[in-house]
Amino acid sequence: MPIYMDVHIIPGVKARDVAQAHNLDMLHQEEHECKCMTYWIDEERESVFCLIDAPNKESVEELHRQTHGLIPNKIIEVKSNLVASFLGRIYDPATAETTPDGLKVFNDTSFRFLLVTKITDPVLLKYKLGAAKTEALLDAHHKIIRQKLQHFEGSEAEHRGAGFIISFTSASSAVSCALAILDAMLHEGGSEMNFRISINAGEPVEKSNRLFGDTLQLAQNLCFIAGNMQVALTNAVKELVLKDHFKNRSNNFFVLSVQDEALLKLLYSTVEENWSKAEFDISNYGKAMAMSTSQLYRKTISLTGLSPNLFLKDFRLEKAKELMHKKQNSIAQITFESGFSSPSYFTKCFKKKYGLLPMAYIDLLQ
Repeated sequence: MPIYMDVHIIPGVKARDVAQAHNLDMLHQEEHECKCMTYWIDEERESVFCLIDAPNKESVEELHRQTHGLIPNKIIEVKSNLVASFLGRIYDPATAETTPDGLKVFNDTSFRFLLVTKITDPVLLKYKLGAAKTEALLDAHHKIIRQKLQHFEGSEAEHRGAGFIISFTSASSAVSCALAILDAMLHEGGSEMNFRISINAGEPVEKSNRLFGDTLQLAQNLCFIAGNMQVALTNAVKELVLKDHFKNRSNNFFVLSVQDEALLKLLYSTVEENWSKAEFDISNYGKAMAMSTSQLYRKTISLTGLSPNLFLKDFRLEKAKELMHKKQNSIAQITFESGFSSPSYFTKCFKKKYGLLPMAYIDLLQ
């Protein structure tokens, strides 16, 4: 059966109350064909996250409704291996204590600090630097990151060709690890790979239907606009990090103002919703952002260094590459699915951006 994670926002929530509610769920779980695996509670942030093996979301909701009436604010489907990677467990913590009345009570937060790394697309590196050099650079890159995350007690949550996602339980560990990785990468071709790091913090279930989706989205957006060999931090992370981290290292950090961070989220969420629509142009972009064309131009240039037109085009090209990796569509199909008006225009844009034709890129994927 699928596994679901739900979130309950409960003002004034206490660990013992959650333990009692979880106990009730377990007493009645078989009636709903569910298996209550574990939960996380954060008294400070007044949030509870439950992990349940169930036939569907409705079963999860009905179980909670009938046992204690605490209806989830949101439910998403998750993969157990990803939950374990991000949060360290999928069952109750081994250190949880049992009270004299038989309750297993623990206060274990699910709030995590996520470190995201980004390099140039390895396929493009291979085209530019050759297979042997690219492989050597990537091997060094992987070795450095895995050594440093282990030293700073991080957990490798995901690894894709162009970067890592690492989970930490503290801001200090995440930032210390980022700086250690950056220092090591200075001597292992980091600049050649356009290496960047970003760190954001958040809960596993928010607006997105992806585990830690909202937290990761902003971290990935910051990676896009950060400079080569820089560490981008969100304000939420910066406020939790000791000033010692910033002594003599200010050039290594990139932090937006709170207002610009919010604007960056809106800029990306708007293009994310509309990139595949060929009719979505800069005029529509401005309307969706509630800005005039000139305002959109100034803000986009200020945040990303790109004009709105180039920002949208680059976003579509990245999406087109993702479609190419799936190896299911022709160039013509990819053209229209990624929001370009014609295959010839798409080919022209792709060649200008990446230095090779779309078919040559596909050939390198083989």
